[in-house]
Amino acid sequence: MNDLRSTERFSDRVEDYVRYRPDYPRALVDWLHGLGVRPDWLVADVGAGTGISSKLFLDAGHRVTAVEPNAAMRAAAARWLGGEGRYRALDGTAEATGLPDGSVDLVIAAQAFHWFDRDKVRNEFARILSPHGLVAVFWNSRRLTGTPFLEGYERLLHEYGVDYVGVAERYADDESMARWFGRGYRGMASFPHGQKLDHEALLGRLMSSSYAPKPGHPNHEPMLHALRALFDATQDDGTVSFDYDTRVFAGRTDT
Repeated sequence: MNDLRSTERFSDRVEDYVRYRPDYPRALVDWLHGLGVRPDWLVADVGAGTGISSKLFLDAGHRVTAVEPNAAMRAAAARWLGGEGRYRALDGTAEATGLPDGSVDLVIAAQAFHWFDRDKVRNEFARILSPHGLVAVFWNSRRLTGTPFLEGYERLLHEYGVDYVGVAERYADDESMARWFGRGYRGMASFPHGQKLDHEALLGRLMSSSYAPKPGHPNHEPMLHALRALFDATQDDGTVSFDYDTRVFAGRTDT
């Protein structure tokens, strides 16, 4: 949505995003292969960002066309993946990818999906998808409860984050995703995932988030002090567990 500057708000956070954002479990790809996706299918990674989701499918043998409107993120992905012959990137948006009709077999949308115009993007995915293809939408959903660290981190974001609640509320629940796919819905799966982070990596992970106040904001320094205190109180042998559930939804969008 325009008020949250979805195509621009990560431009000054790219290096932290590259270094500290989590990847996705290979089990996600295996689950899609169980639905009939084949390694020779051409993948369009829409809202590809710095290439984390593209790398997952490249490692599984797919050819990947990454579609990303943010130039800084696209450049970071090119530095990482540009030497891979099965990878190419386009400057395009989710609602106007620039890809030809029926040209890809699997459309994936990862962590960026909650920024899309869901009605427009549903039609765009249907347009670019081949007759036998599928759409897969997935993201890492940070666990909010279960450990003192996870619960303290959520409190920290509510206290110091900038537009955190507005961003968090954009993630869809299972029922909303099923409705978005409609009659073409094939199902969903969830896989546990996580990172072990020392204090430096935890700070980088926080600062990769678009709602974390940057230096100069009145919340920035208090947030850093609160993060240090939280880490010191909850760390185990120098790290904390940043736990996720990777949720994936699959189907077609043209039925």
